Amino acid sequence: MSIRVSHAYGEHIAVAAANGTEILRYVYRPDPDAFESRKPYAHPLRTLAGNTVTGYRPSDHRWHKGLQMTASHLSGQNFWGGNCYVHGEGYLRLPERVGSMRHDGFPVFAVEEDRLTVAEDLTWVANDGQEWAREERGLSVHSVDEEVGAWALDWSIKLTNTRAEPLAFGSPTTAGREMAGYTGLQWRGPRDFTGGTVFAPGTDSEKLMGSQGPWLAFSTEHDDVDAHSTIVFAHAPENLDAIHESHWFVRSEPFPTVAFSWAFFEEFELPPGESFGYRYRVVIADGAWDSERVAAHLEGLPW
Repeated sequence: MSIRVSHAYGEHIAVAAANGTEILRYVYRPDPDAFESRKPYAHPLRTLAGNTVTGYRPSDHRWHKGLQMTASHLSGQNFWGGNCYVHGEGYLRLPERVGSMRHDGFPVFAVEEDRLTVAEDLTWVANDGQEWAREERGLSVHSVDEEVGAWALDWSIKLTNTRAEPLAFGSPTTAGREMAGYTGLQWRGPRDFTGGTVFAPGTDSEKLMGSQGPWLAFSTEHDDVDAHSTIVFAHAPENLDAIHESHWFVRSEPFPTVAFSWAFFEEFELPPGESFGYRYRVVIADGAWDSERVAAHLEGLPW
């Protein structure tokens, strides 16, 4: 199925399916509030039928914006946005700890009939203006299939430490808050995903928080329209051998969110000059998919 790509230079990239539905908008001009950790994000993401599957600046967490790369605890800085968790004191408003991610350019911007491939250069900047890391980000929209009712977004990261000292990656859980290990690539769902169905292979739904696995799916019935949507989050095979093992951070209540947490239970360090990488796949589908359908679909999408 063909796609149409538009680029509002300096603002965002939009991808529309052949039926005219805008399925992705990648905003690389950050929102203005520094406390929300200014950085690029993907919102809205929509199914081919036009149902929105991302939330933006919800009242409970204004810094949650669609699908975005984050780092909640990074050597004392917060690249997640919002309040910082401090053990023994709870969540505090510490704007001096909130960093940002600067868009530096698109060295690759390739549009084919059925695929968009983008490489983006970014710099991770601490609150005091020091440049801490260089990121090479990859985005690819592909497998847009009207018959199946689904499309896929691949998102990759290669991060290089540009400081003279190690970067320490953690999470609220590594800082002392139990089962709150959020960090890494994070999705925030819209309100109608609240209370939705979350499932993963070989794991009971009640035990998904902090679990591990190749993929996790989130399905819901929408408000306003008579429709269901399913969003699937999947690891590339090489993520098993990445710098640090990943765990799922997932909530259906009181709000819907999923993160590919790379430091849920334990911190890890990235030495000066060294890099790490991960690749992820997000499938956005119409309908209430079950585990068998998710597994079969992922099997048909080679990496």
